[in-house]
Amino acid sequence: MSPTFSELSAGQEIGSRTLEVSRTDLVKYAGASGDFNPIHWNEAFATGVELPGVIAHGMFTMGAVVQLVTDWAGDPAAVMDFQTRFTKPVVVTDTTGTADAGATIEVTGTIGKLDAEARTARVDLTVTAAGQKVLMKAQAVVRVS
Repeated sequence: MSPTFSELSAGQEIGSRTLEVSRTDLVKYAGASGDFNPIHWNEAFATGVELPGVIAHGMFTMGAVVQLVTDWAGDPAAVMDFQTRFTKPVVVTDTTGTADAGATIEVTGTIGKLDAEARTARVDLTVTAAGQKVLMKAQAVVRVS
């Protein structure tokens, strides 16, 4: 059910989600996006360029976390804008042969601001992995009925 403007208030939480990411997810994303940079799949290469290990694509991370907002809005087209700053990489460890995720991303969304004239809500996302904020100023502007 889509939210209505009258039932929203600044500071209201819209929900939270835990995302489990594997290296297989990164390889699939590389195929879909055409971004085959070895920092996203090759441990030796990633550490050789002084990264802490294989890291998730930035656009993969953005797309995965904004899903919380699109699900809450009930319509992906209601998201009018989404912006963020990358602060830390999401390191995805090798879990070959196990059922474990290589990284866990925690996402929480909160109404940051309402615009009654435009009938929009700014949703602020808190995004962490391994206990560190990986995105800053992650904000989506959503059209609300």
